[in-house]
Amino acid sequence: MANTPSAKKATRKIEARTAVNKSRRSRVRTFIRKVEEAIAGGDHAAAMSALKAAEPEINRAASKGIVHANLAARKVSRLNNRVKALNA
Repeated sequence: MANTPSAKKATRKIEARTAVNKSRRSRVRTFIRKVEEAIAGGDHAAAMSALKAAEPEINRAASKGIVHANLAARKVSRLNNRVKALNA
């Protein structure tokens, strides 16, 4: 339990930051899900537009430290490969 004023303030800051991070992580998952749903539907155009919207969100999450940079790159790469495979 925090006793000093500075520790109490740190606890408040951590709670606020956690809420922001949770919101951003949820947003990224939503964008990824939209791409995956378009892929499952077999619609290349919809999948491509969803990927175009998802890629900056994923990269923004990586730059903010919400997800690791390698994870972001891997997600974008694998989604891109799956979207390309729809066209073939």
